[in-house]
Amino acid sequence: MAYATIEQVEAGFRELDADEREVCSALLDEAAVMIDAAAKDAGEEVKRVVSCRMVRRVIGSTDTDLAPIGTTQGTVSAGGYSQTWTVGGTTGELYLSKTEKTMLGVGNRIGARSPLEGSA
Repeated sequence: MAYATIEQVEAGFRELDADEREVCSALLDEAAVMIDAAAKDAGEEVKRVVSCRMVRRVIGSTDTDLAPIGTTQGTVSAGGYSQTWTVGGTTGELYLSKTEKTMLGVGNRIGARSPLEGSA
């Protein structure tokens, strides 16, 4: 069960063609499984927003914009034809970003536990 619709993905992104709409539908179902595995009890609105962000990232990674989706830094040169990008995450693949994990209430927790505590 998807948490967002194709129209909701398009609303904050761009209009999708027929092939992209088919892919979007499948990706929304897959994103829902990933979200449930990470945070089944998260709110419906958060799940919708996270689903849209995940799917836009995948579909947008095939766009031919100047900078790829997911990049955190970029360099363009002219004379020597140089182009460098630093990618903050995986492109072309569904994943939960650090921000999305925070939205869902999951992620890295700092702490420690000693296996010897309480045994004495």
